[in-house]
Amino acid sequence: MSMTSANFPGNYLVLRPQEVSYLNVFRILWNDDIEKKAFVDFPDGKVENLHRRWLIFLSLLSQKILQSIARPMASFGSRVEMWLNLISCNRNIFVLFINYLRGRVERPVKESKTFLSFAGHLDKRVDLDKNIKHGDSRYYSALSVMAAKVAYENKAFVENAVRNHWKMELIGYYDFWNDFQQKRTTQGFMFHDKNADPDIIVVAFRGTEAFDADDWCSDFDISWYEFPGIGKIHGGFMKALGLSMRQGWPPEFRQGADGQPIAYYTIREKLKQLLKQNKKTKFILTGHSMGGAIATLFPAVLAMHKETWLLERLEGVYTFGQPRVGDGEFKRFMESQMQKHKFKYVRFVYCNDVITRLPIDDSTFLFKHFGTCVYYNSCYYGKIVSEEPHKNYISVFAAIPRFLNALWELVRGFILPYRKGADYKEPWLLILLRWYGLILPGLSAHTPQDYVNLTRLGPDTIYHRLQDPKFGSVSNSDATKD
Repeated sequence: MSMTSANFPGNYLVLRPQEVSYLNVFRILWNDDIEKKAFVDFPDGKVENLHRRWLIFLSLLSQKILQSIARPMASFGSRVEMWLNLISCNRNIFVLFINYLRGRVERPVKESKTFLSFAGHLDKRVDLDKNIKHGDSRYYSALSVMAAKVAYENKAFVENAVRNHWKMELIGYYDFWNDFQQKRTTQGFMFHDKNADPDIIVVAFRGTEAFDADDWCSDFDISWYEFPGIGKIHGGFMKALGLSMRQGWPPEFRQGADGQPIAYYTIREKLKQLLKQNKKTKFILTGHSMGGAIATLFPAVLAMHKETWLLERLEGVYTFGQPRVGDGEFKRFMESQMQKHKFKYVRFVYCNDVITRLPIDDSTFLFKHFGTCVYYNSCYYGKIVSEEPHKNYISVFAAIPRFLNALWELVRGFILPYRKGADYKEPWLLILLRWYGLILPGLSAHTPQDYVNLTRLGPDTIYHRLQDPKFGSVSNSDATKD
């Protein structure tokens, strides 16, 4: 289907894995008629968009495989989560066995306020750090990372966390519609911290769920859209935010009464409604992993629609373990918007987190990071840098140091509770993941646990600097170590 709407960019590459067979996926590698296939869409005369066909092959193949195993993957994930919660409900596996013998097994309810996702079992903390209060330089970062972590949970859990643990007002919990996947695949919630001065509204997007094939398809989708004066933007994340298959990004979008809310338009209208009630109220955007990517694109679409009033009420974007979302032109566009509207964009990176190094920043992908990168090592010592070390992760010389670092992270999990308190005790599931991290350290470094820790244990000097109104994005020349 050719995209002819006035709200679509003039240049794009869109992949449709649902319209291709496995045989045709492999034919991409040698077939010269790929531009005639329905599963690859691009403007007439833009055959150069297909030059990197091996990437198109890998993207389509990955998405086809994920789509084919979506149901068993979801079923397996559901069983894993149910077992984890069954053990948790009964305190531990030994008590579960005793309760089974006594016929008194506590059974988890999936929609309850105590039911945790797989990600939630990697870090069970719900309460905010009592040592970080309103007005502290690290308050927004600490609040944002907890919101990004809780975004993985069900509605009842989120309601309980916001209202009873954080003593704040829940504005809404949402399952948003993805027009390209034809299902609700984007989750997020909004809450209002009225105790802060000024009061703040937080919008948090959920990251990639471990057993959700649709989420992984968004990650592996290398489709892109090039907007004039803005740049090329990752298609999978744009679709998750609410890009319309037929209309693109119209300034106004009538959402029907068929129960299919679109993330960008729903949140934008809700923010307009709430921010009009108090001229001092600001808002924050946050997310972990893919949730951070979606949060980053939200102000980009606001700028596209010239929503100046909303951009000026944006306090900042705080992301954790976020992948790259656009090319060099998009980077320059967003940096100009940050300077123009005076909002922060802070990107937290923990150690060897591989997701923050994807998609690769080279002549093939052309994707770039931007904004303020706050990088932490495995001792939670941080510094502000222009780019994280080993920006593309691939490094033969880094293999041994990464293994030794992963080994230290495993040992650290047993030391930290004795030095910093019970809040830092790692659940058994995370300890298992640390063992797995000895093989693939980049994935075990991506968990929310380390991002919560770094906002609580990192040096104060970084956060004082981030709160400076004059502080913006940094370059190689002015990045400093703290």
